[in-house]
Amino acid sequence: MSSKRSQSADLAQAGLAARRVAVDILESVTDRGRRLEDVLESALNAGAASALIAKDRALVRAIVGTALRRKGQITDALGRLMKSRPPAKAHRLDHILAVGAAQILFMDVPDHAAVSLAVTQAVAEPRLRPFKNLVNGVLRNLGRQRDAILSGQDAERLNTPDWLWQRWEKAYGPENARRFAAMHALEPSLDITVRSDPGGWAERLGAAVLPTGSLRLIPSGPIDRLDGFAEGAWWVQDAAAALPARLLGDIAGKRVADLCAAPGGKTAQLAAAGANVTAVDISAARLKRVEENLARLGLGAEIVAADLTDWTPEAPFDAILLDAPCSATGTVRRHPDLPWRRSGTEIESLAALQAEMLRQALSWLKPGGEIVYCTCSLEPEEGEAQVARALQEMPGLERRPIEAGEIGGLADLVTADGDLRTLPCHLSSAEARLSGLDGFFAARLRRP
Repeated sequence: MSSKRSQSADLAQAGLAARRVAVDILESVTDRGRRLEDVLESALNAGAASALIAKDRALVRAIVGTALRRKGQITDALGRLMKSRPPAKAHRLDHILAVGAAQILFMDVPDHAAVSLAVTQAVAEPRLRPFKNLVNGVLRNLGRQRDAILSGQDAERLNTPDWLWQRWEKAYGPENARRFAAMHALEPSLDITVRSDPGGWAERLGAAVLPTGSLRLIPSGPIDRLDGFAEGAWWVQDAAAALPARLLGDIAGKRVADLCAAPGGKTAQLAAAGANVTAVDISAARLKRVEENLARLGLGAEIVAADLTDWTPEAPFDAILLDAPCSATGTVRRHPDLPWRRSGTEIESLAALQAEMLRQALSWLKPGGEIVYCTCSLEPEEGEAQVARALQEMPGLERRPIEAGEIGGLADLVTADGDLRTLPCHLSSAEARLSGLDGFFAARLRRP
């Protein structure tokens, strides 16, 4: 009996630790504006959290992801059950309630466990202790009223901040804005780019081969433990992000620049295609990861840490891939924190930076050389408008239209102007989690 009690206590303690880490992460992201990808691993490897087993670490990721993807619904649901918000000094209560609500509304976690652990967290913090009954009452009521609340919500609209929804309605129409939001509510699949033999690796990994050549699967367990990772047979890369590098065509033996190269998926593609690659990025820390990935893959590239606005290559390039810094609104599927950390006010300054970078990059091309300009943004100012401006500014610069055959025959990804425009709702599948793409724009330009 004592052994069973001890085991039960250990499980409860691990469950509490997982919820505490989830609360800490949400606080860092939503209150301090830190990026989820920067916070997640450091939080899981610090203090008591470092002792969590793989199952509990996965639970932390699931809770945080759900709380952010469904943030609007959770806020609305809790607001219906609370007469007033807690005082500012008890701001962590918002995150404790959000963690509890995410489990009760959207996860396969017993309601009583979610409620009990949330109350325990409140009791453990002196400032929050007076609100333990509030936590208990609100979350219990949430469990009782779950179905009624969810059926009365406009999920897509609630889970998309106003600034983003209004932009997407204007650029793509209300129906597409709703389709984007529906995809963002789902945890995305894992896409990988293989060095060779996609069919063979698809069979080994239980993956599907997409029309574009990427492999897609729903992983179980850590990515670095999947077959082929250690031997460098493949790397993680969204299927949309893998398309721009392919638009440069046969680059074997050519001198090619990958500008704004981190995290390095495109650098790996270019190197694997036989190019002599110069990978440039402003972040030395992120370039360190690029080097590590290239080493694992057995690929090489010249690595340069530099600000593109204050850098000049020693000689012009045959081809350039410029993945310009952007608002990254096309990556919400994989970065659910992004809409809540931004307001859209940065897009104007980013567009000015993109224009400067594209102007500079075009000057680094040999005559007749080609550049693929791309951004992982859904905002026209960061895509179509940049190319229109460049074509107007540089006499003789011409667009080389993209053909559907270059991207797996997916004609709906090619715009009327011949550019690439992928949307979160593209590449639909019978299984929802195997659907979707990151939102990308890419255009291919040839210098006179």
